[in-house]
Amino acid sequence: MQLTLIHPCIGKKKGESYIKSWEMEPLPPAMIAALTPDDVEIKFYDDRIEPIPFDETTDLVAISIETYTAKRAYQIASAYRKRGVPVVMGGFHATLVPDEVAEYAEAVVIGEAEGLWEAVIEDFKNGRLKRFYTRTDRPTLEGVRPDRSIFRGKRYLPLALVEAGRGCHFKCDFCAIQSYFNSTQIRRPYQEIVEEIRILKKQGKKLFFFVDDNVVSNMEQAKELFRALIPLKIRWVGQASITCTHDDEFMALLKASGCQGVLIGFESLNPDNLRHMNKGFNAAKGGFTAALRKLNEYGIRLYATFVFGYDHDKLESFEETVKFCVKHNIYMVAFNHLTPFPGTPLYERLEQEGRLLYDKWWLDDRYRYGDVPFVVKGELNADLIREKCVESRKRFYSIPSIIKRSFNKTNSSNFFMWYNFWFINFLLRKEASQREGYPLGDEGFEGELLKVDVTRLTDANNQVIV
Repeated sequence: MQLTLIHPCIGKKKGESYIKSWEMEPLPPAMIAALTPDDVEIKFYDDRIEPIPFDETTDLVAISIETYTAKRAYQIASAYRKRGVPVVMGGFHATLVPDEVAEYAEAVVIGEAEGLWEAVIEDFKNGRLKRFYTRTDRPTLEGVRPDRSIFRGKRYLPLALVEAGRGCHFKCDFCAIQSYFNSTQIRRPYQEIVEEIRILKKQGKKLFFFVDDNVVSNMEQAKELFRALIPLKIRWVGQASITCTHDDEFMALLKASGCQGVLIGFESLNPDNLRHMNKGFNAAKGGFTAALRKLNEYGIRLYATFVFGYDHDKLESFEETVKFCVKHNIYMVAFNHLTPFPGTPLYERLEQEGRLLYDKWWLDDRYRYGDVPFVVKGELNADLIREKCVESRKRFYSIPSIIKRSFNKTNSSNFFMWYNFWFINFLLRKEASQREGYPLGDEGFEGELLKVDVTRLTDANNQVIV
């Protein structure tokens, strides 16, 4: 049996390739490869960095799909299915809107793949592939390690992605993570994580990225891992909530374990917005100022993210946010518009209020990357938010701002991260407006998306006839 794994890009302009920038190794296909039986031949193609050989012989195609890549994933699926090759889809979008995804795939995996994918392959081999494979509980991550052999020969950033845990216990209303994992987190045994990092370090990896949605979601287990990382003397970055700064023991362990920086969703300087998004804890215990003081005390660099489009945002919110970030010498900042992802409380609320501008913005040909797909309340509007987000990026990544922030003690405390400060900031300066107006899906795709003919494909037991 031959299996082809595809990682789709967001989209492409007609006659152009995907924008090259921060291409990191995608863990989802590597996890699927690890779960696939040894007697299956696997080929992997990353749509962001290489052409897909649609005419190459294969028996089954598997695509992990997110909302931003949905349109492109359906195009890829259509190209294969026109050639008679069945397609299986899974991932965030497939779990949040399975009925939509099932229109373009013979089978859909709902929930995490562990414990399901093996059944998909077995059923396919025996000609009894089902339309849906559903997992309602959380799997164990014991013994789970991605098969990185599928990355050989491909050029990615020299950054090793490692998963310690999945999910987050917070219930932020815009976040698809909380909808997908039902505000829970599961973790791998720390001994297995340490062993994986030892192997990657021997392979020459210099910087590690914990892809966990929130490294603080299980504080005590995270501390246990960080204690075990100390002897490895590695450098790592990850994603956390502001609550990590409330625990001095945790901060000390972050530093001792080799943490160089964390991404924290600050989201908004407006307390009313924070309450509206169910993230009022960002303002607790001294809020952002106290958190920044604590991060600087322990020499932990910050990648702060902000979103604009909540009802209490005003025109001056953009300028206030940029000034705040420059004043506090933040290492990196993202200024993005609010995006309602299907399956989230935000999406459901905007839908109930009749404020969505598209039936499905991720599939609408009128929608472009950077557009705000809902009616904004107050003095702002969709066009103004898009314009001000770009302007905020350009101001924060201006030459004077980069130079000022480069002299901050935390940002320049070691040469490795100081060098990367310049590289990252100038890269983000270049990308400030690069994706604005970018299409979702390949504009060069010819023909219609091919939908599954359910009456032709399934038998009386709702199984796919392949």
